[in-house]
Amino acid sequence: MTEQLDEVTIRIAQPDDALALAQVHVRSWQEAYADIVPAAYLASLDPVARAEQWATDLRRGPQDGVTTWVAVAGERHVGFVSLGPARDEDASRGDREIYSIYLDPGTWGHGVARELMRTVIGETGERTRILLWVLAANERARHFYRRHGFHADGVERYENVGGADLLEVRYRRN
Repeated sequence: MTEQLDEVTIRIAQPDDALALAQVHVRSWQEAYADIVPAAYLASLDPVARAEQWATDLRRGPQDGVTTWVAVAGERHVGFVSLGPARDEDASRGDREIYSIYLDPGTWGHGVARELMRTVIGETGERTRILLWVLAANERARHFYRRHGFHADGVERYENVGGADLLEVRYRRN
């Protein structure tokens, strides 16, 4: 079910956004990965526990080179994106990586992810190479990344999520 959104504002996330980010994170995982990740794992996700990690990460702020932007509609957090230095061994100095981009499922299709991606690209510049990892089975996300100039670069890996080895594909832009 989608809903009407108030005007969306994108800003840098602060430590007091932690619980709201965790709630979006968990809801998004539970919806987007329902047929990909084991159901028991998705059911076990706890926004309160995840909020503690978010609070720690956000308190560190940009000192570790990671920035998280949050999308807010009215008083409600509807999505976020985190960007930092690329972590892969073959990454070049200056390459950036999208660590996560998630939306509240009720807001899918309303342009929030597009605005978050525009923020990232605007911040890094058109010429900066941006990498990200996406589950191979997540066609919705893969389509979104292709629409924003990303392409699979041939690098793949398996990630164990909830006891299942899931194939991830690396995408890059530029």
